[in-house]
Amino acid sequence: MTTFIDKAKIKVMSGAGGNGALAWRREKYVDKGGPAGGDGGNGGNVYFIATSDMSTLLDFTHKSIYKAERGENGQNKNCHGKNGKDLYIKMPVGVVVRDLKTGKLIADLNKDGKTILIAKGGRGGRGNARFATSQKRAPQFCEPGEPAIERELELELKLLADVGLVGMPNAGKSSLISVISAAKPKIADYPFTTLVPNLGVVKKPQGDGFVIADIPGLIEGASEGLGLGHEFLRHVQRCKLLLHVVDISKDDSIENYKKINNELQKFDSELAKREQILVLNKLDLADFEHALEIEKNFREKFNIKNNSYIISTATKDGIKELLNYLYVKLDEIEDIEIELDIEEDLDAFDNDDSDFIIEKLNKNTYTVTGGKLKRLASVTDIRNTQQIKRFTNILDSMGVYNSLREYGIQNGDTIIVAGIELMYDEEYY
Repeated sequence: MTTFIDKAKIKVMSGAGGNGALAWRREKYVDKGGPAGGDGGNGGNVYFIATSDMSTLLDFTHKSIYKAERGENGQNKNCHGKNGKDLYIKMPVGVVVRDLKTGKLIADLNKDGKTILIAKGGRGGRGNARFATSQKRAPQFCEPGEPAIERELELELKLLADVGLVGMPNAGKSSLISVISAAKPKIADYPFTTLVPNLGVVKKPQGDGFVIADIPGLIEGASEGLGLGHEFLRHVQRCKLLLHVVDISKDDSIENYKKINNELQKFDSELAKREQILVLNKLDLADFEHALEIEKNFREKFNIKNNSYIISTATKDGIKELLNYLYVKLDEIEDIEIELDIEEDLDAFDNDDSDFIIEKLNKNTYTVTGGKLKRLASVTDIRNTQQIKRFTNILDSMGVYNSLREYGIQNGDTIIVAGIELMYDEEYY
């Protein structure tokens, strides 16, 4: 039996872009040669794809970090690096995705095959061949690749079932789903036998079918976190209709019915408006005339205008009539569309790591750190004056020198940027 897991936290990382290459043509019969550094490959993207082949988030408890492939570095002879492979992560249909850093809902995987870009791979850096112009025929620099995007995400599964079974513990929901589908839930005569939702597929006579979900028993106070049901109330939000199963062998069946509907109302007012079919179960434990009297009381007390059914999951009395009604009714009801506040996910494309931190080590020394600066330093040869010039120009365009002046830097002070030491000269910068 597959363990049902409906919440998980994972970390995803797109692939970093490969660095551009600094290279030259050195062929025997090619006059003068020239720059020949190829571009780095793009990093792989990370996608989530919904699939009906999965019904739980169990896989994400065994593995919680997912990385796309980084792009290869550029090579000489104008050879570009290979792009990193995209990573497609399969998710059960019904998963909603939240960014833990921002708290925003960023995706609703509510249809089979729906694909969402979660983290875009970094762009590959340009090789020195890209910087050649008629005035600058021998550029002595190249570009680093863009960084990967790292995200921590929370996954939450909302089951996509057509019919939801609700009712008090031991009302007979698990027995009903076992009778009308191939599902084999655990059944016993004590409260909270069902610890997780059970899904079953009910076959129609014409060949297709519908999905029915047995939601663990609710108790009074479930919407505030009591009992088991509060953990799974979200799984009835997308159901077309609800079967409210009531144990007619209990004297408090009417009160139990009121309690369940009260919890549904507190959790989601839209659920209270969802069509409910009253299913009075355990006819085998009650006199038929008494059962009819109970049904009459329910219909009058709660103004029930739609169909209600008296059944016994033990003897299967009334099951056929209930199913025939569901076959017709479900075809009449449109799919439930939940309006989730999904926000535009700009973070999926944010490969910008141009932020930097300045720290004063002592009276005359400052350090500047940041992801982009580290990548720039990695493709900068301090022995090459042209590369150092480009490096300092980029620092200036990023506002590093303006920030250093606010810190009080003076002529002759030392700046250490990702391991590269520079001497500050106000006239030069």
